[in-house]
Amino acid sequence: METNIENYKFISFKETGMECVFSTAEGKLNFKIDGEQGIFNIEKLKKWFNVDSVGYLEQIHSDKIYKYDGSTYIGDALITNNKNIAIGVFTADCVPVLLYDLEKHSIAAVHSGWKGTLADIVPKTIDALKNTYNSKPENITAYIGPHNKVCCYEVGENLISNFKKHNLYSNIEISKGKNLDLEACIKAQLLSKGVQKTNIHTLDMCTFCNTDYKLHSYRKAANESGRMFSFIILR
Repeated sequence: METNIENYKFISFKETGMECVFSTAEGKLNFKIDGEQGIFNIEKLKKWFNVDSVGYLEQIHSDKIYKYDGSTYIGDALITNNKNIAIGVFTADCVPVLLYDLEKHSIAAVHSGWKGTLADIVPKTIDALKNTYNSKPENITAYIGPHNKVCCYEVGENLISNFKKHNLYSNIEISKGKNLDLEACIKAQLLSKGVQKTNIHTLDMCTFCNTDYKLHSYRKAANESGRMFSFIILR
């Protein structure tokens, strides 16, 4: 569902007790947190989406996961079971993954670039939900947001080789030529942890070549690129 706020466009999904949202670059909306505009827009989210606070991380392409407590940690995934708190991740080609456990009413926001994907940050976040909130994978719904998809994500042959060494990917197609399919890897990770195939949703939207929405892409704009913010809220 498209949500229009001021001159900005967000793509949102709602389930019982949960809302997840993916920002776009429409209206030049930018959440790059090392600039005043990014911080200003993060604060605006409180009013736009009626939340008490917004949790985010200083992202480093790691497998570090934190329980949200109001602090800004160095890592790449946040979990919480607090209501009316938006937790999210910044992206401009990497894969944002939002997780929701309907039964235990807990959520997670994950930043999974190639380094995080290779380090299994999504499966480790599911483990964190299990260990912290007693979540069961079969009750978890996953939403995969806009990212640099296999159509445009060219990488080195050595990187593809490193991925293919992982037993999880031995029988699935995770590349086309020199292009890596991070989404296929993440879907395989989700399934391997017990998330149901019918509970995995993707926007199927490439940050580099999509024409339906303006999206930030570091590969396209390099240091001039802004950042999108993908977040999830318990209601």
